Amino acid sequence: MTPPTTRAGAKEWLGLAVLALPTLLLALDITVLHLGVPRLSADLRPTSTQLLWIIDIYGFMIAGFLVTMGSLGDRIGRRRLLVLGAAAFGVASAAAAFSATAEMLIASRAVMGIAGATLMPSTLALISNMFRDPHQRGLAIGIWATMFSAGIALGPIVGGALLEHFWWGSVFLLGLPVMLLLLIAAPLLLPEYRDRTAGRPDLVSVGLIIAAMLTLTFGIKESAVHGISPLATASGLVGLLLGSLFVRRQGRLADPLLDLRLFANPAVRAGLVALLISTLAIGGIYLFLTQHLQLVAGHPPLVSGLLLLPGAAALIVASVLAPILARRVRPVLIVSISLAVSAAGFVILARAAVEADTVLVLVGFAVAYAGIGPVTALATDLVVGSAPPERAGSASALSETSTEIGVSLGIAVMGSVGVAIYRAGIPQGSDAEGTADAFGSAAETLAAALQASDTLPAAQGDALRALATDAFAAGFEVSAWLGAALLIAASAVTLTALRRARVE
Repeated sequence: MTPPTTRAGAKEWLGLAVLALPTLLLALDITVLHLGVPRLSADLRPTSTQLLWIIDIYGFMIAGFLVTMGSLGDRIGRRRLLVLGAAAFGVASAAAAFSATAEMLIASRAVMGIAGATLMPSTLALISNMFRDPHQRGLAIGIWATMFSAGIALGPIVGGALLEHFWWGSVFLLGLPVMLLLLIAAPLLLPEYRDRTAGRPDLVSVGLIIAAMLTLTFGIKESAVHGISPLATASGLVGLLLGSLFVRRQGRLADPLLDLRLFANPAVRAGLVALLISTLAIGGIYLFLTQHLQLVAGHPPLVSGLLLLPGAAALIVASVLAPILARRVRPVLIVSISLAVSAAGFVILARAAVEADTVLVLVGFAVAYAGIGPVTALATDLVVGSAPPERAGSASALSETSTEIGVSLGIAVMGSVGVAIYRAGIPQGSDAEGTADAFGSAAETLAAALQASDTLPAAQGDALRALATDAFAAGFEVSAWLGAALLIAASAVTLTALRRARVE
C-alpha cells in the first residue's frame, strides 16, 4: 500500500484523465436522452409506461446497485471491476443505439445503469488510492466532481448537436470510444487495489439493498410524475422497510456489505448531508429552468443548452478552485459559505420567475451552480478522504448514492410542489364550446397548455397561454424559495456538524 506521504506523479495524473472521461460520459447520459424522446417515440412507438421506463431505468439501476458495486470493488479489485464495467457499458450502449423495439431499449438502458454503477464508485475509489497526499487528493476529487457536474450540464448541448444531424440512437454511441480508451489505458495507468481481508459478499445483504434502493427510488420518481398515490406511497414504505432490515443486518455481520462505522465520523455524515441537499435543490429546479428557456422564452433545445454554458463554466471554475482554496481556509467554511452562495442564486431565480426575465434566470442559475461546485468537490473529499483505504469503495458508493437520491428527491419534492401550484392556477370548466377540454389538458403541464391554446380562438388562446405562464411562474418561484431555504438550513447544519472536523 502506498505510504500516505507519497505524492502522485505524472502517471497518476494521466490516470486521473483516463478516469475523468467515463465520469463525464456517465453524467452526460443522465440528461442527453431527453432531447431524443420525440424522435425515438415516433420510431419505436413506445407506450407511455414504456417511455417512462426508457428514461428512468438508467438512473434506477445506478441507484440500486451503487452500494453493492462499491463493496464488490473493495473485494475483487477496483481496476478489475472498472474494466468489466467499461466493457459491459460499451456493449449495452451499442445495443441501445440500435434498438429495434422499446423493450430492447429498456433492457439496454438497464444494463447501462448496472454497468454505470460499477464505474462510478470505482473511479472515485481509485482516485483516493492514487492520490494519498491530502492536497493532491482534494484537487483530484475536485476535477472528478467537475467532470460529473459538467456532464449533466452539457448533456442537452451534446444531445441537441447530435440530433441536428443524426438519428436518436447516436447519443448512445458516445460511450464506445471512451470505454475503448479506458479498456486500453486502465492496465497501463491505473493501480489495482482491493481489501485482502474482506470475505465473500453477503448475498442476502446484496438483495436487500438493491430491492430497497429500487423500490424507494421508484416511489420517489412515481411521486414526481403522478403525485402522491397509493402505488408511490406503498413503494416508498417497502423501500424504507427493506432499508431498515438491511441496516440491522449490517450491524450483526462480521464483514458487512456496508460498514456502518463510516457514519460514526462527523465529516462523513455532514458531507453526505451537504451532497444530498445540494443535489436535491439543483435537481428540483432544473426542471423549471429548462421549461422556462424552451416554453416561456421560446428557445429551441440546442439554444437552451448553449444558454446554460455560463452556469456550467461557473461550476467548473468553482470546483477546481475550491480544493486549492481549502489549503488556506478550512474546508468546512468553504462548504458552508458555498451552500449559502447557492441559496443566493435560488433567491435570484425566485425573483426572475416572477418577472419572466430570462437574463436574470441565467444569472441566478450561474450563481447557484457556482455554489454547488465547491460543495460537490469538498463534500465528496470529506466522505472519501475520511474513510480507511480498504473501505474507499464503500465510501465512494455512499457519496454517489447520496447524490443520486438527492436528484430524485429534488424532482419529487420540488417538482410536486411546483406542479400543485401550477394546477391550482388553471381554472377548470367553461361555457365556451371546446374550452373545457382545452383547460383540462392545460392543467397537466405547461407544454400541454401551450398546445391546447393553439386549438382555441385567438382571444381565448391568449388568455389560456397567459394563465398557464403565470401559473408556471408561481410554481417556479415557490420551488426556488424552497430550494433556498433548504440550502440555508444545510449551510447552518454543515457548519455546526463540522466545526471541529478537519481534512488533513
